[in-house]
Amino acid sequence: MPDSTRRSERSRHAILTAAHELVAEVGYRKLTIEAIAARAGVGKQTIYRWWPSKGAVVLDGMLAAMGDPEDLALPDTGDVDADLRGVVHAIVEELAEPGLSGTSRSLMIEMQDDPDLAEGVLERLLGPQLAAIADRLRAAQDAGQLRRDLDLSVAVEMLIGPLYHRWLLRTAPLTPAYADTVTDLALRALAPDRLASHGEDRLE
Repeated sequence: MPDSTRRSERSRHAILTAAHELVAEVGYRKLTIEAIAARAGVGKQTIYRWWPSKGAVVLDGMLAAMGDPEDLALPDTGDVDADLRGVVHAIVEELAEPGLSGTSRSLMIEMQDDPDLAEGVLERLLGPQLAAIADRLRAAQDAGQLRRDLDLSVAVEMLIGPLYHRWLLRTAPLTPAYADTVTDLALRALAPDRLASHGEDRLE
């Protein structure tokens, strides 16, 4: 007797692969559930049985292609400046990558009218990344490198918020120089008082 579980897993994998490939080929706006079903060799109703919307399929396809990593811990070299600068540069590179950027921007737009998709993006895509940054900031606090009275969620926003603002509104290009500027300003604000003035002298 055929193994229905294995058959379902093969179909699921084929759907996620098709969604990921097609969104890169035709873009999010032109992507349809019918096209995903045809590429995957399944019926449209099979997709709707597992996912409520196109955005949900695309999100799962992205996560599957990324490997849906469980461990996103940032490096802790003891140098919080270098470690945070590295992650800000990595995010800038990711947002500036044309194919991935287009899909991610479309998902961000779709989220505004789809609370379930918004929850999925925040919990499964952005949430783990933001938590990893918060953990690195907490370690820097414990080492006396950052202010003890920080609201860590706001501190993460100080590092990441400007990147997404520029990326979403297209006010200017995302560049390594911009990544350095954001990191410098954030670390100056987050540093203990005894280090802030020293950092200011170094940055000027």
